[in-house]
Amino acid sequence: MVIQDDYITFTLPSKKHIALIAHDSKKQQLLEWVNKNKEILKDHVLCGTGTTARLLSERTGLNVKGYNSGPLGGDQQIGSRVVEGKIDFIIFFWDPLESQPHDPDVKALLRIAVVYDIPIANNQSTADFLLTSKYMNSEYEHSVMNFNKNINERMNSF
Repeated sequence: MVIQDDYITFTLPSKKHIALIAHDSKKQQLLEWVNKNKEILKDHVLCGTGTTARLLSERTGLNVKGYNSGPLGGDQQIGSRVVEGKIDFIIFFWDPLESQPHDPDVKALLRIAVVYDIPIANNQSTADFLLTSKYMNSEYEHSVMNFNKNINERMNSF
């Protein structure tokens, strides 16, 4: 980690910590995608929200650590791991056409991924592009706003 004035530079490791998430109507699509990309994914650390993680573990043989299901706080758990620097990458097969009871949690997760500048794929095409990126199996440096400086500046402006 390199701290500059306005930004902090972090390095995503070559072995990524990847969160795998899917809304109910997209679980089968994610399962098929994971099976198709099993050889790449097996070299990374995988986690996911409740039902999705269990489904992927059982049907692919990959080790996928499970958190709570999305409506029971799983999206928030994943978001907190992003903030802690414990998740480097999110694959979230999201269904934008179906109302979700935990929609605010989903939006919060999407927001936190952008704030912390980590790769997030919300559909299969983007997931394919990210997985075949030259950065998938190598380190990648990215910069995040120096939040402490930003907060201090806001506090001093009052």
